Amino acid sequence: MEYCISSCPILNAYSYGVNRWLRDKLVCKMILLFASVAILSLCDTRLAKCSIGNQPLIKHKQYHSEDLVIAGISVLIYMMSEKVTFTRNPSNELVDDFVLYMQNYQHNLALEFAVKEINENSKILPNTTLGIHISNSYVLAKWIYLASMELLSTKGKFIPNYKCDLKDNIISVIAGHNAYIGRFMSNVLSIYKVPQLIYGAAAEMDDKMQAAFFHQLFPNEDLQIMGIIQLLLHFKWKWIGLITQNPGRGKKFIQNRLNMFSQKGICFDFIKEMSKEPDTNDIEDQLDGYFMIYKIIMRTTATVVIIYCENEDMPFFRMLPYISEYVDLPMKRKDKVWIMPAQMEFTSIPFQRTRGMDFIHGALTLAVSSKEIVGFKKFIQMKKPSSEEDSLTRVFWEHAFECTFPNAGLDEDCGNKCTGEESLETLPKCLFETSISGQSYSIYNAVYAVAHALQAMLSSKCRKRGHPWELRRLSQQSWQFHWYLRTISFNNSAGEIIFFDERGELATGFDVINWVTFSNQSFHQIKVGNIAPVALPQNFLTISAEEIIWPTMFNQAQPFSMCNPQCLSGSSKIIIEGKPFCCYDCLKCPEGKISTNTDADGCFSCSEDEYPNKGHTFCIPKRITFLSYKESLGISLTAMAFFSSFITALVLHIFIKYQDTPIVKANNRNLTYILLISLFLSFLCTLLFIGQPDQVKCLMQQTSFGIIFSVALSCILGKTIIVVLAFMATKPGSKMRKWVGKRLANIIVLSCSLVQATFSGVWLAISPPFPHSDMHSIAEEIVLECNEGSAIMFYTVLGFMGFLTVISFTVAFFARKLPDSFNEAKFITFSMLVFCSVWISFFPTYLSTKGKYMVAVEIFSILASAAGLLCCIFAPKCYIIVLRPDLNRKEQLIKKQN
Repeated sequence: MEYCISSCPILNAYSYGVNRWLRDKLVCKMILLFASVAILSLCDTRLAKCSIGNQPLIKHKQYHSEDLVIAGISVLIYMMSEKVTFTRNPSNELVDDFVLYMQNYQHNLALEFAVKEINENSKILPNTTLGIHISNSYVLAKWIYLASMELLSTKGKFIPNYKCDLKDNIISVIAGHNAYIGRFMSNVLSIYKVPQLIYGAAAEMDDKMQAAFFHQLFPNEDLQIMGIIQLLLHFKWKWIGLITQNPGRGKKFIQNRLNMFSQKGICFDFIKEMSKEPDTNDIEDQLDGYFMIYKIIMRTTATVVIIYCENEDMPFFRMLPYISEYVDLPMKRKDKVWIMPAQMEFTSIPFQRTRGMDFIHGALTLAVSSKEIVGFKKFIQMKKPSSEEDSLTRVFWEHAFECTFPNAGLDEDCGNKCTGEESLETLPKCLFETSISGQSYSIYNAVYAVAHALQAMLSSKCRKRGHPWELRRLSQQSWQFHWYLRTISFNNSAGEIIFFDERGELATGFDVINWVTFSNQSFHQIKVGNIAPVALPQNFLTISAEEIIWPTMFNQAQPFSMCNPQCLSGSSKIIIEGKPFCCYDCLKCPEGKISTNTDADGCFSCSEDEYPNKGHTFCIPKRITFLSYKESLGISLTAMAFFSSFITALVLHIFIKYQDTPIVKANNRNLTYILLISLFLSFLCTLLFIGQPDQVKCLMQQTSFGIIFSVALSCILGKTIIVVLAFMATKPGSKMRKWVGKRLANIIVLSCSLVQATFSGVWLAISPPFPHSDMHSIAEEIVLECNEGSAIMFYTVLGFMGFLTVISFTVAFFARKLPDSFNEAKFITFSMLVFCSVWISFFPTYLSTKGKYMVAVEIFSILASAAGLLCCIFAPKCYIIVLRPDLNRKEQLIKKQN
């Protein structure tokens, strides 16, 4: 009774539930008694009344019996089946219609080779021999469950939950690479707390109890996703296609990880979920799905397509280039850059040995980081089909070498006979690769992890009983084995440290593999990069792009995969409404802004002392400009100023020399001298506007110009008023006689000048002009200028000069018809007309120009207006004084008066 209870795991489950939920001892005893009777009736097959049924056993398996067995559930044979119709017993379905995934046979060899090495190594598990039990799963749920339950049954029989052998105690199960296998296997084996090591991308476990017995030999899948994203970003592939494995796993991928792509600016032209279901391998449905995928791939504008599938999908994708030979698809074949995850290793089916491999040429795949194992290739070369219990090898042998074994149950005339002496190294590389793959490397490490954990467990428990009992006890207390397995750390034969992280995942990274194929159906895998699990973000992905061989169509130029052509530097992206965010138009950067990168999200401004080039791709330092004496414009204006001042000085000299002549006396000599001096200074003050501005120049420019010009205008006003008053005073009894004289003229000049000086003083007191660097008026230049400080005071000064001009022009205009002997008003009228014309045209011109040309306009206006006054007022007088002295006599003046 005690032996049956201890040997039947289901009783342990009963007892666990009883002890947890029922505390009443009497009830516990009754339930235990009932369970014991049930188990004994099951164990005693001779007394069994019920029929267990003729459940077929797994046909393809590999045995090697020993005290402790490491089991494996693999995918070497893929069985075709139809959907369950519920019209016949699916258990009677025979495993006759199948195909072989040839490269997957290496997984079995890796497990066998690792066990062989351990058994021959006296330093690991001395006095203990490990066996193997490898079953094929056919990638169908019912066969995965059957394979799992066979591990819990007596060898060669299917009696679940009953095992009376002292040998073949399962200590762990290594399974993969398909996610289905891990999910369905765990439903059975987790009940018995059997350690499960998965060498492919494991399914996500919602049940924490099941997840506790999972040890994943595949690195964290998020690490793989991030590696693929970094690979896409490295080559700037933002527009891609995605093919996922099946609706169940594909939907989880889309729900949980698709946003990782979007966060990095990557979007999808299409996302296609393959229609494969775990309960059927209906070949017609699958082919229809692959035809649809082919159409989508040929229509897509994406150059890069991610095939996030598994090993068994590889042969079908290899057939895609040949679909057009059998199906009416008028579309022209297009080369794509395929990106495949580590769980999708290369494999083929037997009839593809003569098919070309150009489909995969230039592809980039991830593979679990691996190293060559010493002796593994030699082991493969020496491998022979050994016994009937190794039916997996025999089936592989027949399909690989296109022969049959004499005892295969076939007709004698069925073709070549297998001798068993054939060598695996003679097989074409496209059919079977002898170099160890990433998944085989993981299996090899898994076996050693189990062995080291088992040794650590045995070392920590000092057993007093016999060796067989202890080994059998290990299988009954396998839950104790998990802690040792989770915490194990060792160096494998390749010198790599192997350990599991806190999540039960193998702490390793991925290699980036570039596929190069040749016309003779051979290929070469080039390691071009690495994804490190613990590297800094900037070293997360290392890639040697120059070593990559791209698909033939691209002529060794790096492919681009964008929804639209890249926006070049100098432009930015504009999102197109209703389309994915990767699709956009390009808009040239506006004036004053640049973009230095392709596909820029926006343009940005240069600093104040820089401006964009014509292409808006980079910033150029602005050149500093001001009206200089060294440039032609500055030289011309300087020359004009000196020439005008010289002419003014010459006129003043003439007037002083001929000061006693009638024409000089008749026009108020003092005002004439003041006017000529002010015009002389007006010409010279323009020099303050030329050259690099400084504080002194800025203070003197506008104030000196305003005061000097106000003096000149007040002199003209005074001369005009004196002329008018002098004429009015000639009338008999006129009271204007007392105003005629120097006193009134001096008052006019002095008062007008003082008003302008007051304005200038207030201006300097409240907001004086100052040197200023104008960064914005001209995009390419920094203009050094004098800022007026107060615009109000600036225009007040100009306004007062305008007021004097208007008064002078008005008075002179009304006095223009006075007798010639006294009439200077007509010359003043004409000079004021010239003066007003200059300054009226000054304002629009000044406001429409920028930079140093504004200064040039102001200088020219000062010179032109001053020259107009000089020429219009003094040119006729100088003509008489110098060239017609005969007219410069008193008699001539009297004659003109009469």
